[in-house]
Amino acid sequence: VVVVCGGLFFFFLLQVLNEKKLQEVDSLWKEFETPEKANKIVKLKHFEKFQDTTEALAASTALVEGKLSKNLKKILKKIVAKDAHEQLAVADAKLGGVIKDKLNLSCIHSPMVTELMRGIRSQIEGLITGLPSREMAAMCLGLAHSLSRYKLKFSPDKVDTMIIQAISLLDDLDKELNNYIMRCREWYGWHFPELGKIITDNLTYCKCVRKVGDRTNFASSDVSDILPEEIEEDVKAAAEISMGTEVSEEDINNIIHLCDQVIEISEYRTQLYDYLKNRMMAIAPNLTVMVGELVGARLIAHAGSLLNLAKHPASTVQLLGAEKALFRALKTKRDTPKFGLIYHASLVGQTNTKNKGKISRMLAAKTALTIRYDALGENTSAEMGAENRLKVETRLRLLEERGIRRISGTGKALARTDKYQNKSEVKIFDPSGDSTLPAVSKKRKIQEVEDQDTEVAVKAKKLKAEMK
Repeated sequence: VVVVCGGLFFFFLLQVLNEKKLQEVDSLWKEFETPEKANKIVKLKHFEKFQDTTEALAASTALVEGKLSKNLKKILKKIVAKDAHEQLAVADAKLGGVIKDKLNLSCIHSPMVTELMRGIRSQIEGLITGLPSREMAAMCLGLAHSLSRYKLKFSPDKVDTMIIQAISLLDDLDKELNNYIMRCREWYGWHFPELGKIITDNLTYCKCVRKVGDRTNFASSDVSDILPEEIEEDVKAAAEISMGTEVSEEDINNIIHLCDQVIEISEYRTQLYDYLKNRMMAIAPNLTVMVGELVGARLIAHAGSLLNLAKHPASTVQLLGAEKALFRALKTKRDTPKFGLIYHASLVGQTNTKNKGKISRMLAAKTALTIRYDALGENTSAEMGAENRLKVETRLRLLEERGIRRISGTGKALARTDKYQNKSEVKIFDPSGDSTLPAVSKKRKIQEVEDQDTEVAVKAKKLKAEMK
């Protein structure tokens, strides 16, 4: 077994001397307790030094990504090709697959190889002579710094980390602001409950409380820079007849301190929103034009990065954020959701309920195109996003106009209305409609009743005579 290893500024190959010891994985670490024991298990077969830091960085990056670098390919062709019958122990299974495909070498990757690599790393100074420990530590630190700078500079999914953190912080600030404002209104409401009904804006409420303090100071305080003139008069009138309880000065000071916190957080939230808006326009301008900066940032944060979001199909983009509802619908065999985070986009919000599903599906398809353009394209303009948004708006207009089109015929022509002509007609009131009585009286006359009674009496006498 030949072990391939990548060092700090070198590649080296080790030949396994005693393969029987490798079968005992649990006790393999005992064979690497000292350099003398380690030299009995493996020996140095080949050593290849890098020319400079750039070459070492390129080789290390290729190893991290599971790729076969040019230097490693040359070494394997020269050295291992002579011992083609030997197996090559590789710590990375992905790298072993690449070596097997390109060089047709037998590679193994198992827990035994992992323990073997761990033992080699612990005794690397004893296996490779001529390298002082101080120089090894300096090379290790330098290569680690270079590799970290390379990842941060060239990794496309590291730039949008700022967006993910900013949108997460923005949501946290909104929750904290709601809690603080609710507590402030409830706390000061014991002292001046009428103020909460008069002033509905939360920030204005906190500014007013911070400036005035006790409600008895409203009569002598000027809050015209905070409130309009009409509302200011209502507040002063309500302060004179307030039903609130009396509080101490210490209580007012604590409420004012809470108002200071609310105002400071609100100002910082405004600043953070401007920062997020600028970052979104710089990193994903087309996505921002399509769905807005807040929805776009939440999509990126939900997917993990802009590059991960670009890998999602349009159907996944449409349902991002509604995974629980989707799996619950699949489990209960009910209708699946039609939208997730994309529901908060302005194009979906201005659509009627009947067409929200259609517009969200089309918006997700166009948004998926703009995401890939932002993540993988070189152009930073927002023209593509503007064109796609215009197409979605046109489709939305057609769906809304379809309700007033004619149903008969082709259904393509708009419904026509006749020209209005004013016809003056004089109508006369019919008084006969006022009476609810029938036109002919249904009452019988007295003479008709008497005649009917006489006829009945005559018939009765005839029946009696016949019976006799």
